[in-house]
Amino acid sequence: METDAAPEDGDRRTVDPVSHPEADRGSAVVPPAPSIPRGPLPARKLSEELADLRARFADRPVTLCEVIVVLRGRAYSLIIILLTLPFLTPLPLFGLSTPLGLAIAIIALRLAMAQRPWLPKKLQGKGLPAGFFGRLFTLAERTIRVLESMLRPRLLWLTASGWRQQLHAAVILIAAIELMLPLPIPLTNTLPAWAILLVAGGLLERDGWFIGAGYFLLVASVGYFVFLGETTRRGIEALVQWFGG
Repeated sequence: METDAAPEDGDRRTVDPVSHPEADRGSAVVPPAPSIPRGPLPARKLSEELADLRARFADRPVTLCEVIVVLRGRAYSLIIILLTLPFLTPLPLFGLSTPLGLAIAIIALRLAMAQRPWLPKKLQGKGLPAGFFGRLFTLAERTIRVLESMLRPRLLWLTASGWRQQLHAAVILIAAIELMLPLPIPLTNTLPAWAILLVAGGLLERDGWFIGAGYFLLVASVGYFVFLGETTRRGIEALVQWFGG
């Protein structure tokens, strides 16, 4: 006898008409549940992350802690990149290079020691001025999009976890220490900032070519600082001799 009662749980069937085209189209079919993508969702591009930050914090000051919360899982890798963007121009930025360089250095130090990235509360509470991300996006948008179009997985053995990533973090640390120096001299911020950007971007997207380019720029920046130091020393010696008669 036919009945209107619902079938028992064990008798229920879900027929997918796509994977089972032979199913009777006249019979009652329970619609399949919405498919859920397997694996991690694709990471958002840096330009998208920056645009989101600009929209969220357009008209008010923001702290690094708030930025960390918004960026979620990739927070510290992206923070390293974001904090270098203001220094990509040849002119130094007074008052910003030391605290932002210190934040990068602390993150890189912990990564170099194979420890979880972390920032002290004082630095997490460091305020960025209102409109910071708007000006930053205007300044670096073209650079970011060019880098995004070039980054792709290459030379994967350079990006493998373990001692290699610790070595790359040490390179970022050295460049961050250079960035911290408050020198009113062109390129003293730019060269280490580009070294950090290329290495961090290479690690984020597993691009060994970018990591190698970052190493090259670090060597160039160290050579530039040595040149400045030697020039300064000779200048002081010349002044001493001139005033000493």
